Amino acid sequence: MEAVDPRLTGRPSVSMSRGSLATSGFSPALPPVPGSSQPSPPGPQRIAVEPLQGWHLPLLSDPAFLPLHSLLQRCLLEALPQRLLQVLRLPLAPVAQVLVASRQGEALPLGVLVSRSLNRRGSCWLVQHLRLTAEAPARPTALALLTTQIERITSASSWILPVSSLDQDRLALLREQGFQPLRSEALWRWRPNPSTAAPWPAGAGELQLRPLQRRQASLYWHLEQAACPPQLRQLLDRRLDDLLDDSRCGWMLVDSCRSTAVAGIRLLAHDRCDGLDACFSVHPLWLSALGPPVQGLLDLAAQKAGGAISFAVDRQDSRLNQWLQDLGAEPLGDQVLMVRTVWRRQVRHPVTSVALRLGAVLEQWQPPRPVPTPSLPGRPVGQLMLR
Repeated sequence: MEAVDPRLTGRPSVSMSRGSLATSGFSPALPPVPGSSQPSPPGPQRIAVEPLQGWHLPLLSDPAFLPLHSLLQRCLLEALPQRLLQVLRLPLAPVAQVLVASRQGEALPLGVLVSRSLNRRGSCWLVQHLRLTAEAPARPTALALLTTQIERITSASSWILPVSSLDQDRLALLREQGFQPLRSEALWRWRPNPSTAAPWPAGAGELQLRPLQRRQASLYWHLEQAACPPQLRQLLDRRLDDLLDDSRCGWMLVDSCRSTAVAGIRLLAHDRCDGLDACFSVHPLWLSALGPPVQGLLDLAAQKAGGAISFAVDRQDSRLNQWLQDLGAEPLGDQVLMVRTVWRRQVRHPVTSVALRLGAVLEQWQPPRPVPTPSLPGRPVGQLMLR
């Protein structure tokens, strides 16, 4: 084939020498050589979540998990009788559930989530602790723990998670997962002051100090129901036994004339992520009872707890918060109760052949049902017996 003069075609000549390709920086697109594939950039590793096992305890050596060691050991011991009851097919009482998160294919834990039911029916659950290591990717790890726990516990219709009002990252994460703020609370710590302590029962008048016991627990239950907001009261769905299960001990002030508890405090039986160890309640119609008797109630609970107690009060209750501030209580900041309601579709189980045969057998033993028959000409009206 003859060479064409570039002056006739009007196109510039291109030299295809090997040296020109090397010096110009241009390299032709060549097919890859088999066996010489280049490594792709590493992508984000998946987070694996599994229930707490005994072999996890030695690996939970990060400083973020050290305060939870005694709680995690107790959760493992409580799970043993649950497995026995499950084998025997007996009714199970809800116990604390613990999940551990780690990278896919690795054993070193990155996060721990501890949750427990707030009632015996398991309809409302509280996230006690959500701890992550400093090396863990905070957002994917917390997201994997929360979604896995919500999917595992099918009996839960609502979830509650207290979060500090300053933790904007966690608040944003919870909002994305369907959690909504329900209540803003002020945290207080109370230490008895011998100089301002009122001698009990000076100034108590008609108020009597009674301990929280099963025979008188109904008075305390009505007190908490009156002091709790309606929406939160509906989500908690607490009964008398649930109140006793959640309390180590407690005391209340009872109006002897009306047999009504006007104020009470109880020490919580379980740890919480917000560090609270007591629940303080004042009847909204008896705020005038704030004074030396209620102060003596706080002193009694603090002495029983070892010197100090911490509790939460509704931020909108300005009168109670102002009274605690004037009394010398130490403010610990604010927190937000984040709540999520879970709706699950009810699965209808198909009727088995065994149930159909059983129904046919039972139908033979049912009494006959009389059915009226239409009257015929020349015949009296009678009844036909169906069997």
